[in-house]
Amino acid sequence: MGDNGGGPTGPRCIAIVGPFQSGKTTLLEAILTRTGAVGRQGTVDAGTSVGDASKEARDHKMSVELTVATTTFMGDAYTFVDCPGSIEFVHDMRAALPAVDAAIVVCEADEKKVPQLQLILRELEELNIPHFLFLNKIDKADARLTEALKMLQPASRVPLLLRQIPTWNGEAVNGFVDLALERAFVYRENQPSEMVPLEGDTLDAEKQARFSMLETLADHDDALMEQLLEDIPPPRDRVFDDLRKELRDRQVCPMLMGVASRTNGILRLLKALRHEAPGPAQTAERLGVKANGESVAYVMKTFHTSHGGKLSIARVLAGQVGDSTVLHTPDDEAGRVAGVFKMLGQTPEKRGPAGLGETVALAKLDGAATGQTLSTGKQPHPALAEVKPFPPVLSIALKARERKDDVKLGQALTKLRDEDPSITVIQNQETHEVVLWGQGEMHLRVATERLADRFGVAIERHRPSVGYRETIRKPITQRGRHKKQSGGHGQFGDVVLEIKPLPRSSGFEFTERITGGVVPRNYIPAVEEGVKDALEEGPLGFPVVDVAVTLIDGSYHTVDSSDMAFRTAGRIGINEALPQCQPVLLEPIHEVEIVCPNEATAKINAILSGRRGQILGFDTREGWTGWDVVRAQMPESEIGDLIIEIRSATAGVGTFTFKFDHMAELTGKTADQIVAARKAAAE
Repeated sequence: MGDNGGGPTGPRCIAIVGPFQSGKTTLLEAILTRTGAVGRQGTVDAGTSVGDASKEARDHKMSVELTVATTTFMGDAYTFVDCPGSIEFVHDMRAALPAVDAAIVVCEADEKKVPQLQLILRELEELNIPHFLFLNKIDKADARLTEALKMLQPASRVPLLLRQIPTWNGEAVNGFVDLALERAFVYRENQPSEMVPLEGDTLDAEKQARFSMLETLADHDDALMEQLLEDIPPPRDRVFDDLRKELRDRQVCPMLMGVASRTNGILRLLKALRHEAPGPAQTAERLGVKANGESVAYVMKTFHTSHGGKLSIARVLAGQVGDSTVLHTPDDEAGRVAGVFKMLGQTPEKRGPAGLGETVALAKLDGAATGQTLSTGKQPHPALAEVKPFPPVLSIALKARERKDDVKLGQALTKLRDEDPSITVIQNQETHEVVLWGQGEMHLRVATERLADRFGVAIERHRPSVGYRETIRKPITQRGRHKKQSGGHGQFGDVVLEIKPLPRSSGFEFTERITGGVVPRNYIPAVEEGVKDALEEGPLGFPVVDVAVTLIDGSYHTVDSSDMAFRTAGRIGINEALPQCQPVLLEPIHEVEIVCPNEATAKINAILSGRRGQILGFDTREGWTGWDVVRAQMPESEIGDLIIEIRSATAGVGTFTFKFDHMAELTGKTADQIVAARKAAAE
């Protein structure tokens, strides 16, 4: 069927998102139980849920990657994409969201989690994705719903629309009233709710709450507004039409409630999705899909399985994709599909071709990557979305425990990055370190666990080297002489070098003022190479920068002189000169920009000051109510684990970016410790 009216519109894809530990995986399990996809509801704590099935998720009892599960409800197919709530694993959510029809935002009546909720709602708002709020753990809520609504509203840029109100048995929530249906229900443990008469105080509360809901809907419906002003009860069909339209137009965010652990409120949520959420045709239109008779799919996630090879979780947005379908990325050929699978968590089930709206796993598309648009046309389809990972904030250096595993480690890191594009791998040529950059402490921990558990590479990890340099304060003139005689041709090179400090960030300069041919011109480049060799490691143990070296004199031997001899002479001259030039350590200083909720700004300032940071100022974060941006300059050595303190001070939502600014002299006890550690490491 089409997208007009309230009926089914083809296979849906629904994201389940929300703050960390709000109950998203439990909600997925409740949905799968209610729809008959699983026989019994598992739990995260017992390690029996369909979601969080990887070893890392089970060990840490948290979602560390998205889970995809397809089921049916009232004859319609639904694929639910359960996304991690932690900010450290948020890229999985961000990469999957463009292709979903709608999202369920799972949250709690918890003021501490409002900033996390705001981050997630902002992603949905930016992508124009219709979304419902599911207020979970309603049985434990200690705030009345009107208070919870006021608490949560600042996180959303569109009005939160109460669709249900709770009913009470004393101090405990025992059911709800559906404001659109005007019916009351009582929760039953792990069973569908039971309809009960709507009467007494509950009826009075329903009338007031329903009028408030209709008033919000009437902001975008003049006819409904007239009916309310004239005190005419609007037809129920008209109310449902408005609910559907205003959700799809992102004018409201409907708010439902329940207890996922007991499957309370799940059927009402599923029915709201069925009747109100858009379908694949509308999603394809939102993304600008141009089918032209070809098949188009979007890759939401990549997995490397131990036996089946690479699986690309993809949503078909036009045409059909089956075995042997050849797909292309915007840049190249992705490959030939080697199998189409329905997913239930980590369990793939072979199936036939996938049509419009279906979300499936496609096997062995070696050229496909997360976030790419795949198509069958001769001309590649334009990218439907571009999701760049957030800049990384924490790094570790790692190496294979066994030298024989070096190649295996490189291959494993490639697969790791394929699965998780928010990981960055850098080969530091200067320190010969492999540096893994990620989104936080748990993110990197899970990445290294995967290297060992999934890819079979034992590693050792340590803090990456800081990019210290050294320079000189005092000029000097120094002779470098290399003479060696051992039968036959000997080696002879003799140079006089003038060495001077340069202003900061000038780098290295080499010039010559040779007269009378005392050093033949063909040997001068060799002298420069020798000087560069010596500057690679100065007397403090670090590369030497901001130095000018001038070749002013020397001598040669017609037989024994050579390029190598003069290169050695240049190196000797520098090595003997530098200790006399008052060498000084330089440390890299970065400009850091931190974003945080404004109630945490004072804590952030204290953290920066405690890490030798120089605070440059702070301002409100543009477009973000209740957030600040703090700018500072900070030594690179202090940035290492800065994110851990920031996350601790901001309930897990603060983050930062940084870029190199300048090198600054470092003296005293700190400098002495760094030099001593460098010498100890070299011994």
